[in-house]
Amino acid sequence: MSIPLVQTYRVGRYILEQKLRGRKRYPLVLMLEPLFQCNLACAGCGKIDYPAEILKKRVSVEDALRAVDDCGAPVVSIPGGEPLIHKDMPKIVRGIVARKKFVYLCTNALLLQQKIDEYEPSPYFTWSVHLDGNRERHDESVCREGVFDKAVAAIELARSRGFRVTANCTLFNGEDAADVADFFDHAMTLGLEGITVSPGYSYQHAPRQDVFLGRRQTKRLFREIFKIGRERGSRWRFNQSSLFMDFLAGNQSYQCTPWSNPTYNVFGWQKPCYLLVDEGYAETFSELMEATDWERYGAGRNPKCDDCMVHCGYEGTAVDHTVANPLKALRVFLFGPRLDGEMAPELPVLHDGKPAGVAIPVDEIGSSASDRR
Repeated sequence: MSIPLVQTYRVGRYILEQKLRGRKRYPLVLMLEPLFQCNLACAGCGKIDYPAEILKKRVSVEDALRAVDDCGAPVVSIPGGEPLIHKDMPKIVRGIVARKKFVYLCTNALLLQQKIDEYEPSPYFTWSVHLDGNRERHDESVCREGVFDKAVAAIELARSRGFRVTANCTLFNGEDAADVADFFDHAMTLGLEGITVSPGYSYQHAPRQDVFLGRRQTKRLFREIFKIGRERGSRWRFNQSSLFMDFLAGNQSYQCTPWSNPTYNVFGWQKPCYLLVDEGYAETFSELMEATDWERYGAGRNPKCDDCMVHCGYEGTAVDHTVANPLKALRVFLFGPRLDGEMAPELPVLHDGKPAGVAIPVDEIGSSASDRR
């Protein structure tokens, strides 16, 4: 199992508590973005296109921990930028761990060997190392040679020190399914707890726009990757729900649930999610949840969202569907996603002159074509 039992139990208990309280919208993972500055300039990154005065800004320890408390999510993911540039990151991590929240510190690992002594192993703390494929593909993705080897060395060091370690893998246009399968096989030899995998989101501020996958491309790619893995008998561990993987393979007509992964950064609470950077900010978590027009966002509702299948938008949907359909989720977990036949239909397009705020009923958010029949 890629996620420890204590984490599965605590997150599951939290979800059931929200259900018993009748909450339809609740956070599952806080995206705590302490800075935008990075020591890489990846072609598909939409987070570093800010003037120097913004790149110098930092979320303080006090504001970071206040965001953790206000949000209340059981899991905190710390992306960036590159979080290890933040001089107070060890204090932030210790504060989150003290609250018994599960924290994933996302890093390109260039500074990990230098900084590792500032952190302590804990069941509540995981290094999430950015790896977008094997050596050539990863170095091409991050636009610098030698990064893959440094990341692998950092993974080995962290594991030798007793840390939990996962890989965070983003797939882009031009991926070869066999190469991705080779990378997943290799990643398992590194002793990783699991892989978080997702298609790249087409940030409008990214330096290149030709690197992103379309929705249909994504589904075809993942079906082919999973087919190769099945034929090889590979046993890949993913740090994600089985139904999210089923969604990537085109078997679920999910709508995005952006409130499940709220974002706090140097500007405040970002509307509506980690990926859309031009939609405004809320001063408080309550304002974010109550004042955001959530029905304006999602596949078919907003052109910025149409090709998005990223985990921070759809993992929450898949988890909600898992709670409602545990046997179905178990079946996919045991036997894998369906890899042939028709794909689940896309959601209807409501923008381009049509009302952007038309809601899809809550009970259909986590449904597949077979569920609707």
